[in-house]
Order: sequence, then structure tokens, then C-alpha cells
Amino acid sequence: MSKSQLTHAMVLAAGMGLRMRPLSETTPKPLLKAGGKPMLDWALASLHDGGVKVCVVNTHWLGEQIESHLKDRSSPAIAFTSEDPILETGGGILNAMDKGLLGTNAFYAVNADQIWIDDETPALEHLAHVWDDEKMDALLLMQPVINAFGYDGVGDFNLVPGNKVERRHEGASAELVFTGVQILSPRLFAHPDTPKPGEAFSLNILYDKAMEQGRLHAIVHDGEWLHIGTPKALDEANVFLTEKGIKK
Repeated sequence: MSKSQLTHAMVLAAGMGLRMRPLSETTPKPLLKAGGKPMLDWALASLHDGGVKVCVVNTHWLGEQIESHLKDRSSPAIAFTSEDPILETGGGILNAMDKGLLGTNAFYAVNADQIWIDDETPALEHLAHVWDDEKMDALLLMQPVINAFGYDGVGDFNLVPGNKVERRHEGASAELVFTGVQILSPRLFAHPDTPKPGEAFSLNILYDKAMEQGRLHAIVHDGEWLHIGTPKALDEANVFLTEKGIKK
């Protein structure tokens, strides 16, 4: 698929940012600055560069600050969905789909509170190039745990033949962590067991269904990925971005 065909994106920005307190008590986590700019702006800049025309941003905690911050942005055009209560990742995206905001084709979905840095081939372009609409319902961007900045977990997935994935086994570690950057097909949400619009649920429910059908795929990011979950991690990310001279 050409990246020009991926015209819509969802930016997930409705989280409470509890681990980022006290910073997130007065500023929503996506607006906390890393490398001199809000984390949300890093994601939107990459989506703009990737050819996205319409971006849906969901909000909850201090959502009016996010809407005010983006009120003058025109590329990509911004649409908002406000959630109360929070609908989680799957419910937030399904809510935007139900409102007709994400079009009818495959779209990008990204987390607003992390940063990915491209190498020679931009991550979104790489995803779009690999995307096969006939074979895939979801294509996830993974980062090797060994060089995932700020991440101290045990990983999420391992790759298996055909760029498919399996979850790590209980009590074991995995080689890859999900970056929160992906391409999703509306088909992913068409499973008969999918909760209804307005209900809160995790995308993980749908990943597992797609995995059972061999329709959950992944690629490995060849650039940097910064996991920024706490004030300490934010400080470390700022040092890293400054020392590397990385800007978007």
C-alpha cells in the first residue's frame, strides 16, 4: 500500500497519566515537553510527514488544554472526541469510527505519550509499505527490548515466520515491546465478540482475535523509541534528545 492511501489517523490522548504525577496534575501527559516540544506534537509531525490528512485526537483528563493547544493546527486537520468515562484504546478508536471520523479504509493509530525517531526509512512509511490489506487486520511497530529507551519491562511479543507475532509466555520474557504505533483495518473491529460503541475495552482483546486468525502482523522499528512513563523518564528523555540533537 502507498502511504498516500492512509489518509486518516487516531492519536490516543485520553489517558490520566497517573505515573507522571505530579507533572500531569495540571498538564495532560501528551502536552508535557520532551526535546522542547509537547510529546503530542512529535506524533502529529510524523503523521503530517506520513501524508495523513485527518487526525482524530481523543481526550479526557484536562482535555480542554489539548483542544486549545491544537485549535490552530490545520495539517493534518484535527477532529476531537471527548470521553467520559475513558473508553480505553479499543473503545476510544471504535467510538471515533462509530462517529464516522476515521474513514472506511485502514488508518494509523498512535499513542500520544511516547516518541519514536525514524532512521533512514520513516516508521509510518515502512508500515504502509508492508501493509497488505488482504492478509492483515493489524500491523504493529515493535522495538527490540534491548534498545528500548526508558523501558524496563519484559517485552510483549516475539516474531514468528511471516511477520506474525505471538505473545510472550507467562513467566518468560519477549524480544519485542509494542511501540503504540500501528496500522489498523476497520475489519479488526468487526469481530462478533467486539464490545459495542461506547463501551470501554482494550485493543488487546482484538489483537488476540486477529492473532488466532493469523491476521496480526508486526515489523521491527529500525530507529529509536522512547518510553516516557514517569517524571524521571521524562528528564532522561530530555537529556537524550538534547545530547543527540534530535528535533522534529
